[in-house]
Amino acid sequence: MAKNEPIRTGVAGLGRAGWGMHCGAIESKPRKFRLLAACDPIEQRRTMAQEKFGCSTYATIEEMASDPAVELLTVATRSIDHFAHAMVGLKAGKDVYLEKPMCLTYAQATKLRTAAAKSAGNLYVGHNRRFDGDFLHVREIIASGVLGEVYEIKLSRLGYDRRDDWQTLKEYGGGQLLNWGAHIIDHALQLLEAPVKNIWSDLKLIAALGDAEDHLKIVLTGANGRLVDIEISGGAAIRAPEYVVLGDRGSLVLQGSDITLKYLDPRRKLKKGKANAGTPGMTFGSNEPLKWIEKAVQVKPRKPVSIWDELHKAIRKGGRFPIAIDEAVEVMRVISTAKKGTKF
Repeated sequence: MAKNEPIRTGVAGLGRAGWGMHCGAIESKPRKFRLLAACDPIEQRRTMAQEKFGCSTYATIEEMASDPAVELLTVATRSIDHFAHAMVGLKAGKDVYLEKPMCLTYAQATKLRTAAAKSAGNLYVGHNRRFDGDFLHVREIIASGVLGEVYEIKLSRLGYDRRDDWQTLKEYGGGQLLNWGAHIIDHALQLLEAPVKNIWSDLKLIAALGDAEDHLKIVLTGANGRLVDIEISGGAAIRAPEYVVLGDRGSLVLQGSDITLKYLDPRRKLKKGKANAGTPGMTFGSNEPLKWIEKAVQVKPRKPVSIWDELHKAIRKGGRFPIAIDEAVEVMRVISTAKKGTKF
């Protein structure tokens, strides 16, 4: 296939993600992607796609996957269908861009990894929020070293929502773990910067009208000693900062698009010494003067990234897709471990 020819794409599922995200992204990049086909069991949605994009339409993904003109299948169906629909594409030898969550369980994830290794096509998992500006900027600050050795990170996504759609039902792969959790656990694993050593979790149902969890707490500890505390809730009336990063020379707090930094001046070394077991004076703490630098900055990473540009680069130019399958599988391992032994 010519490297300058747009990737001929078929979108599976014309709901909120397929119509609102996948079709929109493809339409916005006509030099890189062409919306050639779409499938959905609802006839009205197929008609909408045909009228708007002039594409072929199918009632099932099996029909669309058999279309030899389609190179790439993007799967934006319900979470419960992700495993089966990705398998259809891989068995047909297509490239597959799979919306998060990759599937429902760790066992399914390992089967998808095996199928991808045997397929003529490649599997790309859409952890698109790894390229959110706030996440990229936080990683840049950590990498700069101004916070020193980072030992704890808190990630929060809080709100209050009496949600009542299929994403609140276990039967359809609902719950915060497979929704926001897939994104934020991916963030946590990247920020941990080491293999996971321990996983602790607590899941609750607070405000949603279904039977799946809408409030969760997960704590990951890495082999390097770093800890990442994740809290996601649809039952919290007051929001918390999305990021808190604690290092041995400073801290970072991010809320909305505002980043607050406080760190020790890297030009000044801390004095060497040791604790004194003798009787202290009449004040608490140390008399050592500390030179702090305090900053307030807006979220603006140096190098923005588009997951669709990365997908095009991987398919047309043989580049490395930045989300490795093993990384997506590890997200599912954490999710399955967090659910184990609970009613969810």
